[in-house]
Amino acid sequence: MATITAGRRSLRRRLGLGNRGGLAGYFFVAPSIIFLIVFVIFPIIAAAYYSVTDYDLMSSPRFSGFKNYGSLLSDTRYPRAITNTLYFAFGTVPSGVVTSLALAVLINRQIRGIYTFRALFYMPVVSSFVSVALIWLWMYEPQFGLLNEIFEALGLPRLKWLRAAPTSMLSIIIMSVWKNMGLNMVIYLAGLQGIPPHLYEAAEIDGAGRVSTFFRITLPLLAPTTFFVVIVYFIGALQIFVQVFIMTTGANNETFGGPLDSTITVVILVYVNAFAYLRMGFASAMSFVLFLVIAVITVINARLLRYDIS
Repeated sequence: MATITAGRRSLRRRLGLGNRGGLAGYFFVAPSIIFLIVFVIFPIIAAAYYSVTDYDLMSSPRFSGFKNYGSLLSDTRYPRAITNTLYFAFGTVPSGVVTSLALAVLINRQIRGIYTFRALFYMPVVSSFVSVALIWLWMYEPQFGLLNEIFEALGLPRLKWLRAAPTSMLSIIIMSVWKNMGLNMVIYLAGLQGIPPHLYEAAEIDGAGRVSTFFRITLPLLAPTTFFVVIVYFIGALQIFVQVFIMTTGANNETFGGPLDSTITVVILVYVNAFAYLRMGFASAMSFVLFLVIAVITVINARLLRYDIS
């Protein structure tokens, strides 16, 4: 009996339940834990379950085995959706990381009005994705859009942008990089301001130039920041939905994925099958495969971007 009592006390001590501070800690993290369970863990489990059923939102799910996964192999739009999603991810992440880092380096200085510049660059982040997409829709308008007016003034031919298959996804990539640049800029700015100034002073005394200082001091010490930015950026890019849905979906939702499916993505295809065709089981199989793809790419990125923090 004494052994059991001692074991319980030891468990309570390890969990921090034997003091008021431990209970307060669990109280403060409870909202985050509840959020993760309700909006992350439970949807993943539900998607895995529905992916092996026939479910149309109108009747009860019926177990169908791996039929939905087999149907993915014969779906004509799914390979194109995978290709477009990867094209968007590999188009936005490298360019977004480079531009954000360059912008952070440029504004990491103490000059008059620098806080105003930082606020202006961050403003697109706090703006609604819907409003930003509508503004860029006007800029991409072939007849009277701002970009084509600039092209014509420079003697360049007008482009159809979102209305032509070769340029539609590229147009969305450009807009997405601009939209997210401010957020990654702030993250890189925090990383830059965490670098000890004496390292730059020592490099200046040794006669190192700005380029050499950047590649030998700044970039290596920003490895943890770059690791975080790339991982989070890739996860978000693989789930692209809002900008494609707003900018390339036809009136009354009669077309999805732009001209010739040039902007169809996995999440768009999940949405179409789930809520337009009521094929919830098939859509769940797509979303679960996307979850596995994101997990694999995240692990690969973590392996490639390993850094030593010792």
